[in-house]
Order: sequence, then C-alpha cells, then structure tokens
Amino acid sequence: MAQRGVAPWIYIVTGGVVAGTLDIAFACLFWAVKAGVPAQRIFQSVAAGLLGDVSFEGGAATAALGLVLHYFIATSMSVAFYLVATRRPALVGRPVAYGIAYGLLLYVIMNYIIVPLSAAGGGGSKDLLWIALGIAVHALLIGVPIALCARRALEHRPMPA
Repeated sequence: MAQRGVAPWIYIVTGGVVAGTLDIAFACLFWAVKAGVPAQRIFQSVAAGLLGDVSFEGGAATAALGLVLHYFIATSMSVAFYLVATRRPALVGRPVAYGIAYGLLLYVIMNYIIVPLSAAGGGGSKDLLWIALGIAVHALLIGVPIALCARRALEHRPMPA
C-alpha cells in the first residue's frame, strides 16, 4: 500500500548516498590504515576513470570531481535497481537477499567491465584482503542499502488513478 508524505525519489537518492558513503568511507579507511594513502588520492583515483593519470596532478579539483563522480555512480546504481524492481517486485520482497546479489553483480560489473574500460584502465589491486573486503562491502554495504531504499521508494509510489 502506498504511503503519503515522502516522494519515492527521496528514497532512491538516499540509497545512492548511503551506499556511496559506506563504500568511499571503507576505501578511505582501508587504504589509510594499510598504506597511509590520503582520502584525496582515493577521490582522485575515481576521477582517473574519466581523466586517466592526470587526475593525480589536479589537487583538490580532481578530488572533488572524483567524489562527485563516485556519488553519481552510486546513485545511478540505486536508480537502476529501483527501475528493475518496479517491474520485478520480488526484488524488494526480499531486499537483503536480492540486495546482496545486486551488490555482487555490481562488484563484477565495476571491477571487470567498467574500470578496465575506463581511462584508469589497469587490472586493479591484487591485494587479496582488499578484494575480499571489497566483495563483502559491495554485497552488504552497497547492494543491501540500495535494495532497502528501493523497497521504501516503491512503498511511497503514488497509486495510479
């Protein structure tokens, strides 16, 4: 049953913001602890997908671009799940299970298709701990929040007249 008061798009954007924040916080924390990498460099590595290695010479400007791109990507992932869930309501009927599956799918798409085809290129990190935790983060901290927010968005859709 549809509830009133909050527009569905608020939940869709929230899914992207929550997933994006958890993901980037994990990346910043992991690389700060493991190798002393500052957050600015993590953000610039996202911008490298668009600009290539020159992003690491751009200072705060390319770091800001990377952060904006990161949240755009996360929100796009949330929009995509919501759009599919409007046609396949079972996805939000079991948001944890399907959120985990979606997060795993996103991990594969990002790491084996998007990043290799981007200007960042390369094969990505070979650090096994980074890979294992990255898979877990995509499943639990990206996919699940997106699915839970999509569920709320569908609950708040206006009913057809």
